[in-house]
Amino acid sequence: MVDTAFYQNKGPFSLKKICELTGATLIPDAAGMLQVRDIAPMETAAEGEICFFYDKKAKAKASEIKASACVTTEELKPFVPQGVAVLVHPDPKTAYLTLNQAFYAEYAPQAGIAASAKIHPSAKIGQGCFVGENVVVAENAVVGDGCRLEAGSYIGHGCVLGNNCRIGVNAYVSYTKMGNNCYIYSGARLGTDGFGFQFMNGQHVRIPQVGLLLIGNDVEIGANTCVDRGALGNTVIGDGCRIDNLVQIAHNDKMGRGCVIVSQTGIAGSCTFGDYVVTGGQAGIADHINIGSGAQVAAQSGIMRDIEPQTVVMGSPAVPFKDFMRQVSFLQKNSKK
Repeated sequence: MVDTAFYQNKGPFSLKKICELTGATLIPDAAGMLQVRDIAPMETAAEGEICFFYDKKAKAKASEIKASACVTTEELKPFVPQGVAVLVHPDPKTAYLTLNQAFYAEYAPQAGIAASAKIHPSAKIGQGCFVGENVVVAENAVVGDGCRLEAGSYIGHGCVLGNNCRIGVNAYVSYTKMGNNCYIYSGARLGTDGFGFQFMNGQHVRIPQVGLLLIGNDVEIGANTCVDRGALGNTVIGDGCRIDNLVQIAHNDKMGRGCVIVSQTGIAGSCTFGDYVVTGGQAGIADHINIGSGAQVAAQSGIMRDIEPQTVVMGSPAVPFKDFMRQVSFLQKNSKK
């Protein structure tokens, strides 16, 4: 059961309504008026709750389902016990997402500006915004309508936020222009200095970073992630990108639409990603690399040369996935000799 101290439960819903929301088919149809009050895991769901069963490996456990209703596939429905209403859906994971969004909502603060917030007279705050305790909005910054600036967050001089953006607790935004519907998680650092130095007269002299960070619409950037602004041009994060916690994106990197960058990935400067590139956790990417649209980089891979579109690579240095598996197989066979 989801803890209502943290989330609002908008239920109960009838099974008929759940079918309308998710596109599932109810068996038996007569159970349409049955009400469920909550979503729960298959192993712990009880009467009055609905669960989801989509993993073939869990067939043995399916006989122990005690929920009032279960969303599953046509293939797996015979494993659901008698007495449990079955909602058949071709993709229960998608149905779960839809139902989760219908059932639960975070407690959202009411619009208003906390007394401890510091907003420069030249800054512009849109309508319906929430500005929390100790927020700082600096000179000439622009914050769109419906934004949520959580406690301790900082919006730097000249920054622009679109509508309905959420800036998490203690997040830092500088030298940045972002679109609408972005979510910057707690502790993220955006628009910071790129790591650029020139060795002169026996010391490392910092190269001024005079570019910006441009973020598209519907972008999420995870907790404690750092995205540097450009050195001369701009760093660009395309529409719909999803960037996990603890990621480093360096100056002048450019990402297309819908890229997914998983935790602890490090991307050196001046790399260019196409659309829908995916990097696994702890991947490392050297500077000035081009990665084509749809390419996938496996976890802990080291990228030292360009990657063609739709290619899956793995290893360090990374090679096509099939080549990597041949290498592993060869090493395993020869280690036994």
